[in-house]
Amino acid sequence: MSTPERALLLENIHSDAAWTLKDAGYDVERLERALGEQELVERLAGVRVLGIRSNTTVTAEVLDGAPDLLAIGAFCIGTNQIDLAAAAERGVAVFNAPFSNTRSVVELALSEIIALTRRLTEKNADMHAGRWDKSAVGSHEVRGRRLGIVGYGNIGSQLSVLAEALGMSVLFFDTTDKLALGNARRCGTLDELLAESDVVTLHVDGRVSNNSLFGEEQFSRMRPGSIFLNLSRGFVVDHAALRSHIESGHIAGAAVDVFPVEPKKTGEEFVSELRGLPNVILTPHVGGSTEEAQQDIGHFVAGKLRDYAADGTTALSVNLPQVALPRAAGTRLLHLHLNTPGVLATVTSLLAEHGINIEGQLLATAGSLGYVVTDVGAAEVDSFAGALRALPETVRLRVLS
Repeated sequence: MSTPERALLLENIHSDAAWTLKDAGYDVERLERALGEQELVERLAGVRVLGIRSNTTVTAEVLDGAPDLLAIGAFCIGTNQIDLAAAAERGVAVFNAPFSNTRSVVELALSEIIALTRRLTEKNADMHAGRWDKSAVGSHEVRGRRLGIVGYGNIGSQLSVLAEALGMSVLFFDTTDKLALGNARRCGTLDELLAESDVVTLHVDGRVSNNSLFGEEQFSRMRPGSIFLNLSRGFVVDHAALRSHIESGHIAGAAVDVFPVEPKKTGEEFVSELRGLPNVILTPHVGGSTEEAQQDIGHFVAGKLRDYAADGTTALSVNLPQVALPRAAGTRLLHLHLNTPGVLATVTSLLAEHGINIEGQLLATAGSLGYVVTDVGAAEVDSFAGALRALPETVRLRVLS
């Protein structure tokens, strides 16, 4: 009886992920917390599949210390906590959940827009302090107000549709061409959006160029009395500048779900310049933390990890060429290689030299890498596999029987 493959799931990933992997024959270890670099290396000995969320960092050094690792699942949207290039160079596939928590983030954003526009945070604080204030001063409907969305991807575009259904006028800015949904209007520049919006909400990704995207200059360009939200990445916003503009009254309120430095586990002290402001909603990075979203993420990402380990399927991988070839009977060869001319011809020539017939084959390339999946009718491919591994272009070869 063969020993089951091992999987390590960190940061309280939903139990459905564990069950998905257990059903595929994995021995699954679950931890509620994130791990530092040294402990992560120690825990990864013999592990084939790793699941993390946003607080575990996978560096090149971690990958060097985990030669058995096949795949990493980011059970969230962002993957900037993983060295994607280093993973690709070592033949480790990385998957995330680009769609699963979209609705949860959008609903949180909408609820915060309504709460801030109605000044519910201040009304709530007054009531808990025993103060009864029915004044409508500063309280507005969202209908007819202008929502400016920075980043019109999966979350931004869905927010656009639902906000319009509430009667808001939607503007958006994105650095790439995006189809405007409904009556949304694209802005040519960020400054144009800031000058026209009553509410500005950020939904950008974790690329390095977005670091410090929003600071003193951008807050100064926002309309007086406007509202600001960031449910994207913590390093995007200068929080000291945000506090200054809130205290001056230039920004009427804000909601922030992500921070430059976040506690690693429940119970650790949260430190931020934004604490103590009555018209600021602070949430502990829970934009996608609904039971529905976490369950869906668990199913989705664990399924991707399972399929890659079992069949070599890389559909929706964020760092490897994407290949999905229906499995044929016999042996499957998974060849990740440097993207140089002639590799596929070399592979097919080697197969012919060894008298091995091709039942199915698919190649994809992305950047510096190529990935060819080949199904062959012959079960005995040891000599061929050795020749393929010896090619200078080979990054990683797996043989599945």
